Amino acid sequence: MDEAQELKAFLDEVLTGGSVEVYEDGQLIAGLAGMQFEVRRQGQRTFLHFWSEERNVARQVVRIAEKRSGQLILEVQRFGRAKPATLEFVAAERARAPGRLTREKFLARFRQLLAEQFPDDEVETLTCSPDLEHSISGSYVRGVLRQGRRSWALMAASPDEDSATVDAILSYGLLWLDRTRERVRTTAGGLTAGLRLYLPEGRSAVTAHRFQALAPGTNVELYELDSTWRRAYPVDPRDIGNLATWLTPRREVEETLAQARETIDTVRKLAPEAIDAVVPPGTREVSVRFRGLEFARWKNGMLYFGLADDRQPLTQANENRLKELLVELGTHRCPDPPDPNHPLYRMQGERWLETMVLNEPARLDARLDPRHIYPQVPAFSAGDRGVIDLLGTTREGRLAVIELKVSEDVNLVLQAVDYWLRVRWHQEQADFQRYGYFVGVEMQAKPPLLYLAAPGLRYHPAADVILKVLSPRIEIQRVGLNENWRAGIQVIFRQ
Repeated sequence: MDEAQELKAFLDEVLTGGSVEVYEDGQLIAGLAGMQFEVRRQGQRTFLHFWSEERNVARQVVRIAEKRSGQLILEVQRFGRAKPATLEFVAAERARAPGRLTREKFLARFRQLLAEQFPDDEVETLTCSPDLEHSISGSYVRGVLRQGRRSWALMAASPDEDSATVDAILSYGLLWLDRTRERVRTTAGGLTAGLRLYLPEGRSAVTAHRFQALAPGTNVELYELDSTWRRAYPVDPRDIGNLATWLTPRREVEETLAQARETIDTVRKLAPEAIDAVVPPGTREVSVRFRGLEFARWKNGMLYFGLADDRQPLTQANENRLKELLVELGTHRCPDPPDPNHPLYRMQGERWLETMVLNEPARLDARLDPRHIYPQVPAFSAGDRGVIDLLGTTREGRLAVIELKVSEDVNLVLQAVDYWLRVRWHQEQADFQRYGYFVGVEMQAKPPLLYLAAPGLRYHPAADVILKVLSPRIEIQRVGLNENWRAGIQVIFRQ
């Protein structure tokens, strides 16, 4: 089946369900009720013509970008336009996700803002459709703004997006910049000057902080949208300052562990090889974990056990329930479970890997000192980052930041760099020694090493794009682990 036949077959399938919505660069093409279409091949080119009583549209098809049940995304060439556009067909009976509708409204407002604030520039493309092939999220509006022979890659986040989405914009923006430059290289003339990011008012601090990690010459500009969405104001990252982080004095951690020790030791005897205890940052509580999965919490002299919100205080009357829970955990949360798809096996994979690294950091690198390795130091409030932070030191006294991940994540690199920047700031203030960490170690003044550790096949391809634009002062070692790391950590490559 050639491209034209494939396209016709898929459009027939999409139209079978009834009416279809068509979006070009994220904007709905109205007036296509009762749409009909024709696909024809002319030499090496494929043309798509679709029409209704109200509209008549013709495009040259560059490629089929994505297809799935009830949805088709094409990269098309508009007649009289140098740059390709994105054409999306969606079966109308498929409810548009609320987030998608919100982004489409934001796209229209953002297009108007660009037209009013930059009247002499041309908006070549603007869309909120995802580009899964290049790992570019549909959570943002992205496009290209041309100024003569120069163009800017643009990416904007709606004020309705949550904090995690807004804070991740730099990762996706750098991917979009790379994609835009690649397109320019394959066409005649022109230059991509850099990337402009547009964030909601008052929500650019995390992104501005991460700018410190970019290599000199990486041309990224930051803007905030005012509350009316009618103006965008430049933000100087140097005016933001360092984000708030804190260190819990080590003596407080040790005191909390000492207070809970008798109770924790009693529980640990039930499965000594699998149970550990850590003090969550900023608390006077102890999290008791079975291979990284919290099953009990000690606080105010009492132990509460159970999974998730199903907690009960431990008493003599319910000791057997605790033992039964540990038997269940031992059955399913082990390297060779009867069912690898069981929730207890798959839950909190990063935490499981964390416990293994805490016990044997030299498995990652023989230089790491097993006497001094701490979870989430320094600590900060950033929601569920989806990544595990460890801080240690080499045997020579150089700080080492360790980021752990067991699944693909576009944001791994910049989340790790964010943590590295915070550690470096506290290092320059001599905070670690002041708060009782790394006692007896002669610490080096060199910037910390940064380890990115994940199963070898779980590194997201986007990491290579982002690593290229980071400052050379951040010394990074990418550590690829064996896929069956639960049975024991082995390093299969280092980069």
